[in-house]
This record gives sequence, structure tokens and C-alpha cells, in this order.
Amino acid sequence: MAISNFNTSNQTFRKLMGNGLAYRVPMFQRDYSWTEQEWDDLWQDILAMMEPGAEQGHYLGYLVLQSSDDRNFHIIDGQQRMTTLSLLVLAVLSGLRRLVDDGIETDDNRRRLEELRKTYIGFLDPVTLVAVSKLTLNRHNDQYYQTYLVPLERPPKRNLKTSEHLLRKSYEWFEERIHHRFSESRSGADLARFVDTISDRLFFTVISVTDELNAFKVFETLNARGVRLSSTDLLKNYLFSVAHRAGGHEHEMRTLEEKWETIVGKLGSESVPDFLRVFWNSRNPLTRHSDLFKAIRGRVNDKAGVFSLLREMDRDADVYAALGDADDAMWTVDQRDHVAELAMYNVRQPYPLLLSARRLLADAEFARVLRACAMVSFRYNVIGNLATNEQERIYNAVAERISKKELTGALEIIRALRPVYPTDEQFHTAFSEKQIRTTTARNRQVVRYILCEIERHVSNYAFDYGSDKYSIEHILPEHPGDDWTEFTDEQIDRCVFRIGNMTPLDASVNRNLGNVPYSGKRTVYEACEFAITRRIASENHDWSPERIATRQRWLATQATAIWRIAEMGPG
Repeated sequence: MAISNFNTSNQTFRKLMGNGLAYRVPMFQRDYSWTEQEWDDLWQDILAMMEPGAEQGHYLGYLVLQSSDDRNFHIIDGQQRMTTLSLLVLAVLSGLRRLVDDGIETDDNRRRLEELRKTYIGFLDPVTLVAVSKLTLNRHNDQYYQTYLVPLERPPKRNLKTSEHLLRKSYEWFEERIHHRFSESRSGADLARFVDTISDRLFFTVISVTDELNAFKVFETLNARGVRLSSTDLLKNYLFSVAHRAGGHEHEMRTLEEKWETIVGKLGSESVPDFLRVFWNSRNPLTRHSDLFKAIRGRVNDKAGVFSLLREMDRDADVYAALGDADDAMWTVDQRDHVAELAMYNVRQPYPLLLSARRLLADAEFARVLRACAMVSFRYNVIGNLATNEQERIYNAVAERISKKELTGALEIIRALRPVYPTDEQFHTAFSEKQIRTTTARNRQVVRYILCEIERHVSNYAFDYGSDKYSIEHILPEHPGDDWTEFTDEQIDRCVFRIGNMTPLDASVNRNLGNVPYSGKRTVYEACEFAITRRIASENHDWSPERIATRQRWLATQATAIWRIAEMGPG
């Protein structure tokens, strides 16, 4: 297994465990966490693979290893699978020992047991009977694994950590399955053949790297392709190793672990990398995902830095989590609507700025900044659909200035966003031409929101845009019948999802309307509770592409007055 900065190959379980190779789960990697669902999935895959005519191999996914030589490896990703396969082999060894104890082919089965142990598990020192293992687990799990499971001692069941219970249960679960499968034959040769077969047919894609930085780049590349690997664990290992090397005693390490688990508990492990980038960019120059680990490693390199980073992450994790939940108790009434708007728009670019502003501003001032970010997001992202690269750069620069106390008030912060605030003229033009395809739930919610906000502006009456009582009426139907002769097929495609062709309507009324021609709809619109819908009937004798364009320009004028940041001055 030659090592360069980045090496990829497919490897069977046999090849991974052969030739004197050794694997270590980093000291601060997450504990063993697989449960019966994962054990059974693996077992069923193995049984299916053993059936006559089945595929001759079963793919177990990515295994990311780090090493500076070609013999000793840290398991950066894949430790749950490697540990479980080890427990499965130990369960087979337990079956062989049972045959030996029962006097069945004693010498042959003892030799089989020892050969399989040396190949897949390691060996026992003949003097001390201490296990020298091919696999070393993390600091919470290894003592239990080496003391009880590797030597096939009956493991204790009391006073165990949760992960130790899972190790024991996994071992005993596979013991039971092995015993049931081979209870009739009671053949040591069959047990040995079972291990040989699965070790040749189970395989991984092995990615070998030389250091944490290369490992992080692997995570970012694969995660971008939809393969979820845990850069969260990689970062934890780095930070905890820094503290450990600096002489962190057990109480300090336990404190760090509790703080880390608190952060992960607030966010979920898969959200930690995204949070970390937002957190880092709220205090530092803009850093891309691919450079984040390098930036942290360059800045956080002593015990004090690790403790400081985790304290700051813990404080900001609450805000980050709350930004995804408008009902979080953190938000005041004034703030809640704008958090909901950002979530509805699916816009996250302002997050670094908002984390930075939240640390500095009181509630009322923060609410002004939050509203401004929602307004910018509506103008820039939802309606303008403008490039986010420049927007991200501006948000980050403002966030950094807030952290440095160069911007200390809401007005200064809001005005610093002017470069990403489309002018009234730009916004009016974009809105006048905007199409929103109402084929997704999010887009339908956005359109209901826009129309209800315009209704409130026009009639001073607030409708709940989230209520199922109301729906979006496409005046020109999405699938018009032959009565809609005013529109060519090309015009239908161009007009049906324009905002000017949509209006709010009672959902039950809308269902009954169907695809009737405009003359039939007009009577219904006249009696509608929405002023902007009644206005269609009063101002339009017929419906055509020109009438849609005219109405959309009128809607754009209303929208320009609604989604405006007064602090920016005339636009």
C-alpha cells in the first residue's frame, strides 16, 4: 500500500489485514456507535453474498487512512465498519474455541483459531498473554476491546460506557448468528472457510493520505459529491491532540470533550463543518471550505487556543442553530418573521454577518440588521437571482469589521451592505420580468408570501400566507384548454409562471375554477376577499400577454415600496 500525498485503491478486507499492517483509531475519534440495525444490514449483505450465483463482491464504501509509512495507519473515516468486522471475526474465533472446548477436532481447530487470529486480529504475547492487536481503538474503547474481546474473555456487563455496551452487544450478536448458522455442521473448516470467503469478497475504496490537511481535502471533495465523510471527527482529533500534546490533564480533556459534545448536540455532526465555516468567517477573512482546516491549523496551535475556540464555537452554535428555526425562543417577535423569511428564501450568505452582529448588538439593533439582511436577500437573491460570490465577499467583509469593532451600530452595518442592495430601478426592472415556477413547495410558499405582502400593502389587511386556506391562482392556467386562444404555445410557456399571472384565491374556490376561460374566472375574482384579485376583474376585460406584463409592472411598483431599506436612502 504505497503512500503518496493522496493514493486511492480498492482493497479487500484480507489485503487490508495482511502483511503486518496495523490500524489505529485516533485517540479522540468518536466512540463505537453502531447498533443492531447496522449489524443486521452487514450480516444480511454477507448472507446474500454467500448465496449461489450471487455477486462475488460486496462494496463497503470509503476507508480514509492517514500514514507517513506503509505499515501503520490512522483510520480517519471507516472505523465503525473496521471495528465491526473485527468483532465479527472474533465471534467466529469464539465459535472455534467452543469446538475446541467440546473436544471436536481439537488440534486442527486450535490451529485454525490461532492462524485466523494472527491474520485478522493480532497475536497474544506468549509470556504476558497481552494482546498485540492489528486494530487499536480510541481512548474510550480500546481498553475494553483489548482486555476482554480480543482474548475472548467473557466481557462484563456492568459499569460500562454506552460505547462499551455496544461493543459487547455487537460481539455477542455476531456470536449468536455464527452459532446459529454453523450449529448443525459444527465444522471448524466451515467456520474458517466463512472468514476466508468474506475477507476476499468484502472490499473498500481505500484513500491514503499523509497528513490531516490532505485528509480534509478528501472530505471536502467527497462531501461535495454527496459522499458524507466526517470532517467533524478530523477537526476534533486535531484540536484535542493539540491540547493533549500540550500537557492537558484528564480533567481538561474531559472538559473539552463535554464542550465538543454540547456543540455537536446543538447542531448535529453533519452540520458542524458548515457551522464552522460560518463561525470562522464571522471573525476572519473569507475562507473557502477547502482551506478551512489549513486556516484553523495555522491559527489554533496551543492549548489556550483550543479552549478559546471551543468556548466561542459553543456561544455561536446557539445562534447558528436558531437561524434555522424561526420558532426558537432566542428570537423576539420583531426578529422571528425575518428569520422565517431567510429560511424560506433558502439564503445563508448573511449568516457570518448575523453571528458577528448578534455578539455585538442589543435585540432592537440586531432586529434592524436582521430585517436589512432579509430585504437584501429578497432583492438580490430571490428576485435578482444575482451571483452569490460577490455577495458572500461583502457579507464576510462586514462581519469581519463588526468583529474588529470597526462597525458598532446597526445603521453603520446596514449601510455597509449597499454594494449588494439593488437600487429601486434595478429591483423594479427585475421584478417586472420575474418568473417563479410554482412546481415546488418552496416556490409556492415564496409566491404566496409575495402576493400576501402586496395585498397587505394595498388593502392594509394581513392574510396568513402559510395557511392552507389560500392558494395561488394562475389566471392563465398551467394547462389551458382550447378556450385560451389569446395565447400561442410559446406565450403560454413564457407567461404562465410570471408573477403578474398569479393571484391569491380561496383554495376551495380555486379548485372549482379549473381551466375555465378568463370570462368565467372574472366573475369569481369580482367577489374575492383579496383586493389585488378583485383589481384584476375591475381593470381587465380580457387576459393577454400584454395584460400580464402591465399587471406585473404594477406589482413591481408595490414591491419596490415594500421591500425597501429606508436607511439606504433614495435608491
